[in-house]
Amino acid sequence: QVELVESGGGLVQAGGSLRLSCTASGSIFVFNAIAWYRQAPGKGREVVAAIARDGSTNYADSVKGRFTISGDNAKNTVYLQMNSLKPDDAGVYYCNPLDLRLARWDQGTQVTVSS
Repeated sequence: QVELVESGGGLVQAGGSLRLSCTASGSIFVFNAIAWYRQAPGKGREVVAAIARDGSTNYADSVKGRFTISGDNAKNTVYLQMNSLKPDDAGVYYCNPLDLRLARWDQGTQVTVSS
């Protein structure tokens, strides 16, 4: 089974940028779509961005125009470029298949945005 590992989180000031990486232990093509999920303190988990096997992308309204999801097939990695970060973007970010039946939740990567 292909496993996904997140990295790249950290502390950033509001208005700053971070790039998260999701590296697969095998080919990312085994999944029809991969998503970045976010769980803010006291809130449920939400999809912030997703990329399909054909390269098409979708974003939550709250991040459109600021976040970009992309994939590097040669590196088996999916990225989430986050610009103009806001305090509301803070939380634990997870990378998982968009099909939750295939998801395995690990510790994710923490993003903290200071105001």
